[in-house]
Amino acid sequence: MTTLKSKLQEDLNAAIKERNELRSSTLRLTLAAITKEEVAGKEKRELSDDDVLKVITKEAKKRREAADAFAQGGRPEQAEREQAEGEVLAAYLPKQLSDDELNAIVAQAVEEAKAGGAEGPRAMGAVMKIVNPKVAGQAEGGRVAAAVKKLLAG
Repeated sequence: MTTLKSKLQEDLNAAIKERNELRSSTLRLTLAAITKEEVAGKEKRELSDDDVLKVITKEAKKRREAADAFAQGGRPEQAEREQAEGEVLAAYLPKQLSDDELNAIVAQAVEEAKAGGAEGPRAMGAVMKIVNPKVAGQAEGGRVAAAVKKLLAG
């Protein structure tokens, strides 16, 4: 078992003992998603810590989107629950980049792309190829794309 997955399992056991319903249900759902990912495909496999991190990131994104949907739908208590679950998952994710840090990385990537001959809005793909490996797991794709578009347009 990977170290991150075993940490989730230990934290789930602790949350159950503490009778922390929010934390235990969130960790149960996340572990179920990890197990589902392990058995997806033709044969069962053991996920690496990076793969587990991707599943947790996906689950956290689902919580954010659900919270937004509930808030827009006029169900604030449901939105708060989803946000709280997202915060539980955020503890397992790497620290997110600030806007300034993200913009600095994107600006450097734009310069690299320009040096490679890509310019203007059509350089979006080239810049994203440079930026994505540098910010993997530390910034959401939508945020990265928005920063790249802003810098290419400006």
